[in-house]
Amino acid sequence: MAKGKYQEWITDEGLLKIQGWARDGLTDEQIAHNIGIRRETLYDWENKYSNISNALKKGKEVVDREVENSLFKRATGYVTVDHQYKVVDLDDNVLWARRNKAKNEYKLKHPEATDEEIKEYAYDHVPTRERIELGQNERTVPPDTTAAIFWLKNRKPNEWRDRKETQLSGSLDTNTRPLEQIDDKKLDKIAKRLSGDDGT
Repeated sequence: MAKGKYQEWITDEGLLKIQGWARDGLTDEQIAHNIGIRRETLYDWENKYSNISNALKKGKEVVDREVENSLFKRATGYVTVDHQYKVVDLDDNVLWARRNKAKNEYKLKHPEATDEEIKEYAYDHVPTRERIELGQNERTVPPDTTAAIFWLKNRKPNEWRDRKETQLSGSLDTNTRPLEQIDDKKLDKIAKRLSGDDGT
């Protein structure tokens, strides 16, 4: 089925598509589906054609690096800028100037267009409202403990693993007499001694 099909995927365009799919986070199975082959065939191609293997690796590496960078930022905290916008109506003079500019550009590209077509184009392609920025707020995002723990457990597993091994030394004496075998007089005597009321 896929015999000879690999040739269109070892072209620059084909390799770029494969790399893009890998970068977008598609699995090997999804990439194989997009190509129109089975996943096993894709694995064969990876082994036979180094450029296909490299395209997949490059795409996945980019995504892995982006995720690593995001995790690092989340673990250590970062500063972000929030932008505040407002949508306002254009001033009549500004709107008139922009529509005239659009008309002139359209006339140059379409000299055969009628005045009505030119006017219609300007009215359709020049918005009457625009978004303006009111200000910016700088905001500090504090470090995230969970992200930091995840990072450290994976980067320094010997120091940050959950379980610490503890060694105990000594022995446990299991040959003590059960309390049931001690008579009531001896139990009273032990209780008085522990409470400090043994008469001494």
